[in-house]
Amino acid sequence: MNERAGRRPDGKVHFEQRLAVPLTWFPLPLVGAAIMAATVHRGYPGVRSWLPYVITIGVVLAWLLWMGRVRVRVVDDELWVGEAHLPLRFVGDVEVVPAAEKRRALGPELDPAAFLVHRGWVGPMLRVHLTDPDDPAPYWIFSVRDPERLAQILRERAA
Repeated sequence: MNERAGRRPDGKVHFEQRLAVPLTWFPLPLVGAAIMAATVHRGYPGVRSWLPYVITIGVVLAWLLWMGRVRVRVVDDELWVGEAHLPLRFVGDVEVVPAAEKRRALGPELDPAAFLVHRGWVGPMLRVHLTDPDDPAPYWIFSVRDPERLAQILRERAA
């Protein structure tokens, strides 16, 4: 699964998607950060008037961007989910898990040895069964916004 951990994917990109948080998530935490900064500021002049805003809003923005840092990519003949990668020659069955079936797929049906990348704000998932006998994970299951397109690409490129 991760024989070359930390290696950057380079080559022809066939699919790429960042699992970023929705833009509708930004206003409420930013308002909360501004309120916290105003509590510290409380009308004082000087550095105390602007520094709390820079720090709290900066931390909240960094946190929201950090939460959406995972990318799903197919580069040349490898599937990348975050920093983990899988050569496409080990891709077996590929199945789409719709948002309505996600609870079951992550609950009673989940194999504890499976490789899992779940983002709650992304509805559907993709389950990729592995054919590598040396890999302890029976399948990868991960969030992706366009699972049908990725499944089609994986089936075509793995064949």
